[in-house]
Amino acid sequence: MNAHAQFAHMEDGTAEDWQVIAQDFLAHAAKLPERILTHLKLLDGDFGGFPIDRLSHSLQTATLAYRDGRDEEYVVCALLHDIGDTLGSYNHPDIAAAMLKPFVSPENHWIVEKHGVFQGYYFFHHLGMDRHLREQFKDHPQYQATIEFCARYDAAAFDPQGETLPLEFFAPMLRRVFAQPKQSLYKAVALD
Repeated sequence: MNAHAQFAHMEDGTAEDWQVIAQDFLAHAAKLPERILTHLKLLDGDFGGFPIDRLSHSLQTATLAYRDGRDEEYVVCALLHDIGDTLGSYNHPDIAAAMLKPFVSPENHWIVEKHGVFQGYYFFHHLGMDRHLREQFKDHPQYQATIEFCARYDAAAFDPQGETLPLEFFAPMLRRVFAQPKQSLYKAVALD
């Protein structure tokens, strides 16, 4: 049986309690890539009215980025950009961005976080919305990169006949990207 901290209120925690918690944290954090892969599988069979299911869309987006020579971090961002669809129906980019933030560059994080506004260029006008909402970010350094992500990878990844590499192909990349946080409040614990 695992050891447990002995406090009822955090202010009463001891160094020993926090060592127990830190050790458990490290074991739990090491399994993050597997939990992400499991969650991605929830997108399988979920079409949401689209020509292909959400898992296939995610895989196809990552496949396009991979075939275009993008680095592993970018490919993993492409793979996970819509993982929030199951839990964040009204803010799916925020869910994906929050997961990725400790592990990716600020540039790639911004692309994932803002892709929902940028992809709206292709369909917002059909729903009575402003397709040019992305223009609010026209002076941001990642503006053009996010347009490119949506045009080349996200918007282009709904082809039932399109190449779609399997999840197992991307799993090693995901494990490497999520192996160690680049920035996090808890980074020091992860490095111990």
